[in-house]
Amino acid sequence: MSEKIKESEVDIVIAALSPNLTAFLEEWRSFFSPFHLIIVKDPNMEEDLQIPAGFDLQVYTKSDMEGVTGATSINFSGHSCRYFGYLVSRKKFIISIDDDCLPAKDNSGAIINAVAQHLTNLETPATPFFFNTLYDPYQKGADFVRGYPFSMRSGVECMLSCGLWLNYSDYDAPTQIVKQNERNARYVDAVMTIPMRVMMPVSGINIGFNREVLGPALLPGLRLPGEGKRRWETMEDIWSGFCAKVVCDHLGLGVKSGLPYVWRSDIEDGGSALESLKREPEGVKLMEEVVPFFQSVRLPRTLVKAEDCVIEIAGMVRENLGPINPVFIQAANAMEEWVNLWKALGSHGA
Repeated sequence: MSEKIKESEVDIVIAALSPNLTAFLEEWRSFFSPFHLIIVKDPNMEEDLQIPAGFDLQVYTKSDMEGVTGATSINFSGHSCRYFGYLVSRKKFIISIDDDCLPAKDNSGAIINAVAQHLTNLETPATPFFFNTLYDPYQKGADFVRGYPFSMRSGVECMLSCGLWLNYSDYDAPTQIVKQNERNARYVDAVMTIPMRVMMPVSGINIGFNREVLGPALLPGLRLPGEGKRRWETMEDIWSGFCAKVVCDHLGLGVKSGLPYVWRSDIEDGGSALESLKREPEGVKLMEEVVPFFQSVRLPRTLVKAEDCVIEIAGMVRENLGPINPVFIQAANAMEEWVNLWKALGSHGA
């Protein structure tokens, strides 16, 4: 079992898409205070950030991005600004929570410490090679079920913890239009390891990960024309998650999903959903190519670092998906550029 993660090993990255962070940070104060915060301001935002005192934090703005990355084609606007936080961090672990998320409550009414739960997920093993029907056997009150091979019960290191959220549901535009008034009130007290070779959508809204090992694979890659702050139609997080999962599978590492929950605000309306619907068909069509591609990716055994895996995947994207749509050529270029930035900046653990 992994050693307990120290507070000094963790950065909390916050993508600042709204200028007033006072209410957000005050709600999280008791959970965030022990950690260093990296707040990355959306480069398209003109207003000054409003941040309460009493936090150990560093704010990064558009000028910081330009000074650090130089002439790069990578787009850090909108939610993508969170990736800049991953780039400049020097800590081993990152917890990433967006500024439209507040602490949630469990079924008993107790406030959930999302940071602590992410760290629990990351410091306990994952079981990607054999599914445990009681989900995560390392959670309190759980264990391995009868028939689970004893030789596999030590598990492997967990590199990525994917949390969920209550209230606002992360639906695509057609579903959101049909279910405008639907809110997610279903709290499921469970964590599970995503099985080997199984893909899933990942959202950077509420995640924790081992930056030292997996950081280069969580990247701003595929972005469709017209995408920005609104996220119904975006494929960037999904693409990043696919890359991270393929890398974890190749390296024999784990990805968990489930707890912790956060409470996500209603950030869109029906009109915004209709606008997203106009742009979404291209993304829906491309997904029919993207998913089979990532399901088929097999990397050379000689690759033992995430950054080398990303470069290999980028070459495969250019060769296999590039002829289908030029957007994939841009994605491959961005992946390579990201790894080059990661290496040039010495973005390794402290």
